[in-house]
Amino acid sequence: MPASSSARRILTTHVGSLPRPVDLLDLMKAKAQGHADDAALQASVARAVRQSVADQAAAGLDIVTDGEQSKVGFFAYVRERIQGFEPRPGAGYAAFDAEVEAFPEYYQQYFGSAMLGGNILPFVPVACTGPVRYVGQQQLREDIDNLRAALADVPHHSAFLPSVAPNGVGTNEYYGSDADYLQAVGEALREEYKAIVDAGFSVQIDDPFLPDLFADRQLDNAAIRRKADDYVQILNHALRDLPPERVRYHTCYSINEGPRIHDVPFIEFVEWMLRINAGGYSFEAGNVRHEHEYHLWEQVKLPQDKTLIPGVICHASNTVEHPELIAERLLRFAERVGPDNVIAGADCGFSSQATYKTEVHPTVMWEKFRAMRAGADLATKKLWG
Repeated sequence: MPASSSARRILTTHVGSLPRPVDLLDLMKAKAQGHADDAALQASVARAVRQSVADQAAAGLDIVTDGEQSKVGFFAYVRERIQGFEPRPGAGYAAFDAEVEAFPEYYQQYFGSAMLGGNILPFVPVACTGPVRYVGQQQLREDIDNLRAALADVPHHSAFLPSVAPNGVGTNEYYGSDADYLQAVGEALREEYKAIVDAGFSVQIDDPFLPDLFADRQLDNAAIRRKADDYVQILNHALRDLPPERVRYHTCYSINEGPRIHDVPFIEFVEWMLRINAGGYSFEAGNVRHEHEYHLWEQVKLPQDKTLIPGVICHASNTVEHPELIAERLLRFAERVGPDNVIAGADCGFSSQATYKTEVHPTVMWEKFRAMRAGADLATKKLWG
C-alpha cells in the first residue's frame, strides 16, 4: 500500500462504489428483466468508468477506481462470476436482527422506503449447491480494460479494483463443512484477486462480514474466535504470493443510515483484521458511532509497513464534513501511527448497490470528496509544513 510519505502529503482515496448514470442503470434494469442489449451495456459501462475516473481526479482523489460501474452490487456481482450457486429468496440477513428488533418501526420504514426501492436488483441471498468455479474471466477483463483506458489521460497516484471477500458470497449447502466451502470460494476468488494485481492495480477485499461474525448471537466468544481464525487463514491462503502492498482490505458494519447501537466495537475484531495479509486497512471512523475508536491505536500497534485508511467522511449522511474536522480526524491517526501510515478515505461506498436513489445525493458526494482533499491538505501542512 503506497505510503503518504512518498509525496510528503496525505493521500486521498475512497472505498470503491459510486453512483451509476441513469442511462447505465436503465440498461442494467433491462438486462435484469431479460431484455439485454449487451453491446449497448458494455459501451455504457466504458463511458461511465471514464467519466467516474475523471470526476474522481477532479475532486482531488489520488487513489482511484472504476466506481464499480459494471456491478449491480458489491457482492451480488459474483452471481455472474462464480458457478455453483442458486438463489434463496426470503432467506434474510441475520446481521440486521439486533438492530431491527431494537428499532422495528424505523427499519420497517427504512427497508420499505423509496430509497431502497430504486435498486436495480433486490437483495436475494444465494446458496452453494454445487462445485464452486470462477467463470467471470470475460467480465473481469472488461473491468480491467475499462479502468486502464480511463486512467490514460487522468492524473492519479495509483488505482485499485474491489473484489468481494470469500465469506460474502453465500451460504453452504454442498460442501461437507463451512471451512471446505469457504476454501473453495477463496480459491475461485483468488483468480480475480490475482488477475487484478497482475494487471498492475491493487485489489481491495470488500469485507463487512468480519464484524458480522463477532455479532453472531448464536455463538459464544470461543466459537467466534475459532471461526475468525479459520476465516483469516482462508483469506490469506486466497491472497498467497500476492504482494501485500498491492492489497487493500475494507471492512464496515453492513448498514447505512441507522441507529447503529449494535455495531461491534472495533477493538473486538481489529486483531483479526491486522492478521490479514494486506498493506492497507480501510474502516469506518467518520461515523459518529465509531469516531471515538481512534483511541484504540494507543494500545494496538500497527504492524510495520502497513497503512491505515480511516473513513474521514461518512457515506450515510448528506452533511458535508468541514475540512478542519477532516484534518483533525487525520491528525488523530497520524499522531498515533505516524503520518506516513495514514491515507484519507470514506467510511464505505456511496452506492454499494446499483440504484436510482442513493442515500447521499451524488452532488453532495462530490462535495464531500472535495472537502476530504481540502482537509488532507490542511493536515499535510500541519504535519510537514
